[in-house]
Amino acid sequence: MVTPSNVSVRDLEVAFGPVKVLDRLSLEVAQSEFVVLLGPSGCGKSTLLNAIAGLLDIKGGQVWIGERNVTWEEPKDRGIAMVFQSYALYPRMRVRDNLSFGLKVAGRPRAEIDTRVKSAAEMLRITELLDRRPAELSGGQRQRVAIGRALVREAPVFLFDEPLSNLDAQLRAELRVEIKRLHQRLGATMIYVTHDQIEALTLADRIAVMRGGEIQQLDTPHKVYLEPANRFVASFVGSPAMNFVSGKLAGGDGGDGGAPVFESPDLRMPLDGYRFATAPARGAAVTLGVRPEHVVLDAGGEIATTVEMVEPMGADSLVWCRSGGTSISVRLDGERRARLGETARLDFSRERLSLFDEASGRRL
Repeated sequence: MVTPSNVSVRDLEVAFGPVKVLDRLSLEVAQSEFVVLLGPSGCGKSTLLNAIAGLLDIKGGQVWIGERNVTWEEPKDRGIAMVFQSYALYPRMRVRDNLSFGLKVAGRPRAEIDTRVKSAAEMLRITELLDRRPAELSGGQRQRVAIGRALVREAPVFLFDEPLSNLDAQLRAELRVEIKRLHQRLGATMIYVTHDQIEALTLADRIAVMRGGEIQQLDTPHKVYLEPANRFVASFVGSPAMNFVSGKLAGGDGGDGGAPVFESPDLRMPLDGYRFATAPARGAAVTLGVRPEHVVLDAGGEIATTVEMVEPMGADSLVWCRSGGTSISVRLDGERRARLGETARLDFSRERLSLFDEASGRRL
């Protein structure tokens, strides 16, 4: 197996006509790392992946794979293997021939081709499918073959462009596990594009959350989820979505002037123990964020609310409560019951709060 390579994207610029899609974007992916590019449609994540692959022209910057500057090299010479959203299998070829086609074109010896195909088929559990044609396979099986076709190349870097988006929820979950196992077994460098936050959180060593052609945050799934860098990341990552309440800072300055307090027309929340990245001024307009699973439904809670709606979700339930003009969602264990119209008292897990500057959206 080929030794994995690091990937370095340096001040990359990509434009389509007068429209700049990526403007001096930089990204470092370590050897054997699994990085997921996550963001909404049109944020530039697939453009970035295609630029790394050499599938589109760039306006400026450089792409390095390992110790080589591959900025102007053809895709076939970059040492990458790519899996696309569409399976793109040859319909008249058996699975065995789909897997081996690229190696045959490259002039690899027959014995080496057979060994690589056999190894990839065993790894992806498609050995029994080798003599079938694509029309005889399910969607999940076809995507396994597409991954296997990349795998037999034994490339230093693997690129995935939303490979599971055409599959149903159950197949996506199954193949997520397969890709995770594949990375652990190969130790390969992988860059994976998706708009599905569950894929990002479960697969990635680090997640690059993108918006408008810029990386908003590059960090571990744990940090991205619990300490989002700004309000966009907080709102995009997490399902159900984070609760947001607009208000102001009072009672302290976040530095040495005493413990600050968050105040809004409907609630007051002491922020003792909150770790400020930047100490805001007293009276600053801020947004308080808390995820539904970090809202505590308790008789001794400080916030009086009324239950407006209950969404049973199997293992848990999402309960929507209202306090004055503020709506707050609470995630409860599925065994707990809440009744429409009942009065409920809430509290927030103080160590899990997020605070954002109202104007910039930046985490405080």
